[in-house]
Amino acid sequence: MFKSAKNQSSNTQVAPRSARGMLRRLGLLCGLLVIPTAVLAYADLLPESLDLLGIDLRESPDLPHVARQIAIGAPLKIVAFGSSSTEGIGASSPANAYPARLQTDLRKKLHGIDVAVINRGIGGEHVDDMLARLDRDVIKAEPQLVIWQTGSNDPLRGVSVAHFRAVTVAAIRRIREAGIDVVLMEPQWCPKLESTPGASRFLEAVRSIGDELDVPVIRRADLMHGWVQDGKLTTKQLFASDGLHMADGGYALLAEAAAQSILSDAGSVQTPEAVAE
Repeated sequence: MFKSAKNQSSNTQVAPRSARGMLRRLGLLCGLLVIPTAVLAYADLLPESLDLLGIDLRESPDLPHVARQIAIGAPLKIVAFGSSSTEGIGASSPANAYPARLQTDLRKKLHGIDVAVINRGIGGEHVDDMLARLDRDVIKAEPQLVIWQTGSNDPLRGVSVAHFRAVTVAAIRRIREAGIDVVLMEPQWCPKLESTPGASRFLEAVRSIGDELDVPVIRRADLMHGWVQDGKLTTKQLFASDGLHMADGGYALLAEAAAQSILSDAGSVQTPEAVAE
């Protein structure tokens, strides 16, 4: 059964960045060791950030292509890739699916930057189905970011965890080779998946892939537990009538969490409009 982490806030969206950032800082330290002493003598005079671009240099972002677009005020294209939770099954209209809500939320938070979130969700698909359309629906679209919601249908359709893992890892590497940032979204919490043997192993696989490849993971199961525990939604309000997919309220909160995690993993980036405030 899916279980939320103990004492975990409902505001938690992704795995902690400290481990990912540590490797980057170690790399920076190694680089500094080979810099001439004459340069190091002026290290204290270097700024911690580039104010003109609004980029914090103390830790490189997990989503560098997203960070660049925001820093220069350029259009940001995101592909929401996945199955029914991305397509918006359970929502009252396409406008209330999480990708459409995410586009609205990011446009507000980024103060006028042109953000486009393309919905490439198809209900019922497992990892092999999505792999078959990866080039057409993700890579050829040339986004800066893909949010890949995966792992929900695989246990329902008899996919092995080992196969799911191998295909997902290979696909993430292909996406990155194309110059696209990746965020994973784990399976949802719901009674149907909880009662499916082995379903929790796919949630664990998504999280472990994120750790292994340094990919942020939106921990949807924990978020959903937290929304109910914090009284943001009742269980009845969270789910659509089928008991499997989210309703409008859940999709709205998911979009908000996704927007927060994207901006967090893009680093401390500010647009000129945000600075002016």
